[in-house]
Amino acid sequence: MPFLIAYISSVVLINYAFSSAPHLDVIWSAWGGLVFILRDMVQTRFGHGAIFAMLAALVLSYVTSDPTIALASATAFAVSECIDWLVFTITKRPLHDRLWLSSALSIPLDTFIFFGMIGALTPAVVGTAMASKFAGVTVVWLVMAWRARKKACLS
Repeated sequence: MPFLIAYISSVVLINYAFSSAPHLDVIWSAWGGLVFILRDMVQTRFGHGAIFAMLAALVLSYVTSDPTIALASATAFAVSECIDWLVFTITKRPLHDRLWLSSALSIPLDTFIFFGMIGALTPAVVGTAMASKFAGVTVVWLVMAWRARKKACLS
């Protein structure tokens, strides 16, 4: 439950941050890595039910943020969630591999869609967003892979 609350809160807060202080877009783009980590944790716990967390976050974002930011966020998340759903449904790889694969496919699209829609598609913002998201996902992958190996050794 803590990851669910943190995920929803982070989406709402990051969208609010982009709405209130768009000139700090490089800082807010680094925060995106945390959102992807939290999304992965919610997906690990709730599976495809994570879509309801995303919808709640987007409704709250629409109420608290600039509607343009909320729409860009909704569009980017919808695309990345569809990719995640396909990867999680089609592949039979271990969970940590599916998380990394889905992120490798969805992070670039999510980044370009969101920043393109809000008019902040600059090399610095895109680079920071992609680096933070991939760094976060890689940390989650490493932790999950380590746990899987540890469990296999104990079995």
